Amino acid sequence: MTSAVSVLRRGAATIDAPVLAILAIFVLLALLAPDQALVSARSVALNMVLLSPFLAVAVAAAAYASASGADNLIARAFQGRTAQMVVLAALFGALSPFCSCGVIPLIAALLAVGVPLAPVMAFWVASPIMDPTMFALTVGVLGTDFAVAKTLAAFGLGLFGGFGIWALMRLGVIGEPLRPGFAASTCAANRLRNPDAVVWRFWQEPARLDKFANSAGATLGFLAKWLTLAFLLQALMLAYVPGEMVSALLGGTGLGAVGLATIVGVPAYLNGYAALPLVSALLEQGMAPGAGMAFLVAGGVTSIPAAIAVFALARLPVFFVYLVFALTGALLSGVIYGLVA
Repeated sequence: MTSAVSVLRRGAATIDAPVLAILAIFVLLALLAPDQALVSARSVALNMVLLSPFLAVAVAAAAYASASGADNLIARAFQGRTAQMVVLAALFGALSPFCSCGVIPLIAALLAVGVPLAPVMAFWVASPIMDPTMFALTVGVLGTDFAVAKTLAAFGLGLFGGFGIWALMRLGVIGEPLRPGFAASTCAANRLRNPDAVVWRFWQEPARLDKFANSAGATLGFLAKWLTLAFLLQALMLAYVPGEMVSALLGGTGLGAVGLATIVGVPAYLNGYAALPLVSALLEQGMAPGAGMAFLVAGGVTSIPAAIAVFALARLPVFFVYLVFALTGALLSGVIYGLVA
């Protein structure tokens, strides 16, 4: 018996949170609402089939960036005058394939080699909001207009954060950004000083071809489990959350709805990819487009993984400024998109 329990425990440890959540939800539905279990399963399967072309593009883009070394282009954005660096860093942040946690070693390396905080902050704030994978999936779930607007919001928020922190530093409000004793690895710093060349035709090198396959498999597995959970939650939301309540709280174009979505986006944001179907369901139930934009932008920058990573790396003044810029920028993004949409 003890051996069997140990095997079960080891097996459970290898199953991560989204997979466990999916299994738990379907077990509960099978016991309490078997009809809804079938409806939810069909809805998840249909949505995954419809999204599969965009998922394929997203996986291929992420794997290509990894195998070709295209992320080395990021280092070139942090050269030149501060204002120029801020603009380029915001642009690269909005287009780069880094997640909110994966960007932290790069941020530490940038600060360690003496890159000013202003362009680093521009990249730091913009990067979690949008990347090539996110863009492809956003087109598939929320449409091209929303995806383009979210990309522009990421770029705008990067500019806001970069030039904002630059002004605060010139006023003497912000000093040394990194916590005491925190330094980037020598490898990361050297990579920034001497970035490798990008190999666009990576398939001509077996090692890079293997890296492409491994990256594609890892990305597909990551996206598949999170999107399955997201579409399952979307089906449950459409089934059990009254549309009138959503419309009353988050409908309209006023500051109230956008502000509430900005605040709610901080604790409710599970994952950038998982959030897309949830926002789609809320929009179907009456959520204002501007509120949906504010939710996604605020959640992306201030989600728990991103916030913890920033808190661990930066001094408290920098961390609080990061949060203020993120929430203010998300609110402005929602208001502007609501007016335009």
